[in-house]
Amino acid sequence: MLFIKNARILTMTGTNYNKGFVCCDGEKIKTVGDMSSMPPVSAQDEVIDANGMYLLPGLIDSHCHVGMMEDAVGFEGDDTNEMTDPATPQLRAIDGIYQADNAFKEARENGVTTVVTGPGSANVIGGQFAALKTFGRTVDEMIIKAPCAMKIAFGENPKVVYNEKHQFPSTRMATAAVLREQLYKAKEYLDALTEYESNKEENEKPDFDFKLHSLIPVIKGELVVKAHAHRTDDIMTAIRIAREFDLDITLDHCTEGYLIADVLKEYGYDIILGPILTNRSKIELKRQSLKAAGILSKAGLNVSIMTDHPEVPVQHLMLCAAIAAREGMDEEEALKAITINAAKSVRLDNRIGSIESGKDADLVLYTGHPFDYMTKVKMTFINGKLVYKNQEG
Repeated sequence: MLFIKNARILTMTGTNYNKGFVCCDGEKIKTVGDMSSMPPVSAQDEVIDANGMYLLPGLIDSHCHVGMMEDAVGFEGDDTNEMTDPATPQLRAIDGIYQADNAFKEARENGVTTVVTGPGSANVIGGQFAALKTFGRTVDEMIIKAPCAMKIAFGENPKVVYNEKHQFPSTRMATAAVLREQLYKAKEYLDALTEYESNKEENEKPDFDFKLHSLIPVIKGELVVKAHAHRTDDIMTAIRIAREFDLDITLDHCTEGYLIADVLKEYGYDIILGPILTNRSKIELKRQSLKAAGILSKAGLNVSIMTDHPEVPVQHLMLCAAIAAREGMDEEEALKAITINAAKSVRLDNRIGSIESGKDADLVLYTGHPFDYMTKVKMTFINGKLVYKNQEG
């Protein structure tokens, strides 16, 4: 077993330890507690003395494009957007991710142990996201859950892409219509399949439709929908359609969400905010504010912070949280925004996001408080395995 002792442990559960230990049994966390309760170790156990360093759960980037838009590569390494059809729910991120993308290495060197990565926002329905650990020989080894979400997009991006092609949709109305049409068709397809399964002798089996079949988990509420929406009007359209079809959604980007925080609180959807460390490169970012995370969090919403890599490089996820804390977000909530809140937003908090018995042994040891700009990652563990060690000092 692996023991990390004498650590300042921030568990993300509400219970922290100024001088504590974590015991990992294989890929899982076995126990965590104060040093006074640490069990005896054997000669076969590995023991790491943290000597007062901070220990946190592995960081989670809940919305990015790591491996889909490869670092320092042009068109050949960009598999983010299939800009030939506004509705492509059948696309799977796992078929477009390059596991040797340098961003995976930089992620784990900076404490990011899980990335939720997938298609971009050129299409109304972009395809399926996947949750991956940031270490492994192949994508298949790295998968936590695939698909873990379905990507949909509102506002500027699909509008611009298809207007340039002189193709439907080129307005916000048309974007919503494309989405509604696909969801209605998927409901009818599911009803036909259900009817067929109820009596195969009497009922005709519907022709297989890859697009509609891919939307069945969405219609059934089994697959969370990541709704790309920056402006308040697009955020409310996402909510309107989610309620119409009883979808399980998160509001991703949510740039202007802080302007209607009271309204969003009434609906209670999870917020995945970001990127926040960019310039206002397009009209939808006109009201971007570093105070947004704090405002939304204080309104009582589950807020996570994402990089949208490569918009903000994935290695700066902790910096994004630190800036949010500096600008008014509660410090512990800012850390939760890149750990347990992020895990909740992708429905994986049963496995990752906090230091608790039974969860994946994804741990990061920091030389100082993680919000101190001089702090470095000393060690990163994924599934109980040391995947990075800073040799300095």
